[in-house]
Amino acid sequence: MCLAIPMKIKTIEGMSAVCEAKGLSQTIRIDFIQNASPGDYVMVHAGFAIQKMSEPEARENLQFLEDIYDAL
Repeated sequence: MCLAIPMKIKTIEGMSAVCEAKGLSQTIRIDFIQNASPGDYVMVHAGFAIQKMSEPEARENLQFLEDIYDAL
């Protein structure tokens, strides 16, 4: 099973970006995302942003993941 995590782009340098989700930061690659900007939300899998998403979509996905974790 593959899992992608919604994250918010904080800074960009070249094709790398520092993203944040739930207080955790990660440096990722944004090669596959056109016109990425700080403040954008992206789905991150294996260190790569694989798609942009809206803030409401990101919040909904993060809540879903929290609900699954809480059920374990």
